[in-house]
Amino acid sequence: MQISEELIRQITSAVISQMSQAGASSESGSTAGTGDVSGSWSTSAGEVPSMAGRERINEEKTSYADYPRAKQGTDPKEVVIGVGAAFQREIKKTICGIPLDEVLRNVKAGIEEEGMIPRVVKILDTSDVCFMALEAAKLSGSGIGVGIQSKGTTVIHQRDLYPLSNLELFPQAPLMTLETYRQIGQNAAKYVKGEQVVPIPSTNDPMCRPKYQVKAALMHIAETEQLDPEVGAVEWEG
Repeated sequence: MQISEELIRQITSAVISQMSQAGASSESGSTAGTGDVSGSWSTSAGEVPSMAGRERINEEKTSYADYPRAKQGTDPKEVVIGVGAAFQREIKKTICGIPLDEVLRNVKAGIEEEGMIPRVVKILDTSDVCFMALEAAKLSGSGIGVGIQSKGTTVIHQRDLYPLSNLELFPQAPLMTLETYRQIGQNAAKYVKGEQVVPIPSTNDPMCRPKYQVKAALMHIAETEQLDPEVGAVEWEG
């Protein structure tokens, strides 16, 4: 099963329909004193492919058993970029349609422009972007890492911080641009050099979440399906 606009529309319509039916059943149940809303979840939802473990979004799972394991870096100029498990394989574009090849190219370019050295690893034991970025930072010779989910959400992290106490967080992936990704690479390199870093301004749009929530959920599921904790992290050419 592939993520498509049609699938997103089906699931969105089903959720809205179920919420409306549940609300109506709840009101009628409160009037009568008893109510069973379980039956209200069986109409249009039956036409939507299951997301409850009965069917994978991607039928095949990529094996990384033969890939070289990511090693601890020793170069103090190194910045490790940790990408998601579905990055450039099952998912090839961010949530707003930016090719992941271009995303990675711009982050690496930003790091190189500041005189630092990028290295890319694929994180296979978590799909949480903060933990991905922290793992990348711990593998980095400089202690600075960047985590990028396949849907585009990005974090700059430092190895001695708590997972949620990152350096910079860019949560609204639909508003990200290639210039933003380049600036992320530049800022990550500046943290390595110990320079005073001006955080990248984040664009905010309150409508982002309702507009992209279904697609974001599907992309996160697709990424999580590809996890392989036994492998952990592998070197990734990108």
